[in-house]
Amino acid sequence: MTTNGGFEPVFCTIVPPHVLDRLARAEDPALAGPARRTLQRDAFERTQRRLTTVIGAPAIAAPAEAETGKPHRTIHDARHRTNLPGKKVRAEGQEPGKDATVNRAYAGLGATFELFQKAFARDSIDGNGLPLDATVHYDEDYNNAFWNGEQMVFGDGDGEIFLDFTIPIDVIGHELAHGVTQYTANLAYFGQSGALNESLSDVFGSLIKQYTLGQSATEADWLIGAGLLAERVTGTALRSMKEPGSAYDDDVLGKDPQPSTMDGYVHTGRDNGGVHINSGIPNHAFYLAATALGGNAWERAGQIWYDVLTGGRLTEDAQFEDFAGLTVEAARDRYHEGDELQAVTKAWEQVGVRTP
Repeated sequence: MTTNGGFEPVFCTIVPPHVLDRLARAEDPALAGPARRTLQRDAFERTQRRLTTVIGAPAIAAPAEAETGKPHRTIHDARHRTNLPGKKVRAEGQEPGKDATVNRAYAGLGATFELFQKAFARDSIDGNGLPLDATVHYDEDYNNAFWNGEQMVFGDGDGEIFLDFTIPIDVIGHELAHGVTQYTANLAYFGQSGALNESLSDVFGSLIKQYTLGQSATEADWLIGAGLLAERVTGTALRSMKEPGSAYDDDVLGKDPQPSTMDGYVHTGRDNGGVHINSGIPNHAFYLAATALGGNAWERAGQIWYDVLTGGRLTEDAQFEDFAGLTVEAARDRYHEGDELQAVTKAWEQVGVRTP
C-alpha cells in the first residue's frame, strides 16, 4: 500500500550521502562527528519513511478555511530534537518573528508555491492545495535538509562545513519539487530514473530562485545551494548546472563528482546508483536549452520540462533517453517547429543523450 492516493513517497536529502561519507572520515572530529550523526539520522528517517509507506498514512488535505490558489504554510521548531513536526511557531498569514530561520523557511515555501502557481498554474505541490509544512532547527548540528513525503525538514548545519539549510531558497524549492515529482511521475529513486528525479528538483529549485530574484537565464548563476557552504570550504555551492563538476574542490569535501555529459557517466552502486552524481547530465541539458532560448527560463524551457513531468507519459523507471525524447515531443507539441524544438534537441545532443 502506498500513501497519497497511490503515490509512493521517498526520502530525499539535499546533501548527497557520498559527501557526508567523506566528511565522516575526516581526521577532525568537529567535522566527522556531525557527518556521522547526520548519516545515522538520515538512515533512520529513510527507514521510517519506508515503514509509513508500507503501513499507510492518511492523505494530507487542505483545511476547510484554506483559500484556493493561496499557500497554507505552517512552520514548526524541533528545538534541536528529532520529533516531527515539533512546536508550531508560525502559521499562514502571521507576521515574521525574530527567528530568521523560521522566516526564511516561510518565505521559501511561499516562493515555491508562487512559482508553481503563476508559471505552471499548479495549486501547491499536489495540484490540489496541499498544505506546506516545514520543521526547522532539526537535531544538533544536522547537516542536511529533506522532504520525507509529507513535509520539509531543515537542519542548522554544523557551522564548519554547512550553514543553515534555509539560507539558499533553491534548497527549499529543490526539496519541495520532490513532492511535485511524487504526485506526478513518481520517478523511482535509483539509477537514471533517480538521477532524473534529482535533476527535476534542481531544475525547479533553480527556477524558483531565478523567479524570486527576477533573473533571466543568462543572468542566473545556475548554482544549487549557493550560500550553504561555510567560509572554510573551497567551493561555491553543492552543484552547478552550468558547469557540473565545478561546484567545489576542497581538501575535506573532495572534488565535485558530477559529469556534464554521458562520456563521464558514473557507474556506481552507492547513492542509489549515483542519483546525485549523474543528475549533472540532465541538469546541464536544461541549462543549455534555457540559455540557448534566453529570456526567463520558466517561460519556455521550464514549460517543456513541466509538461513532461506532469503529462502522464513519463514512466517510473524512465531513463535519460526516454525523458529526452519526451522533451523533444513536448517542445514540438507546444511550440511546433520553432526555436524551442531546436534548442531542446541540440541540448541533449551536446550532453550525449540520444533523442528520436
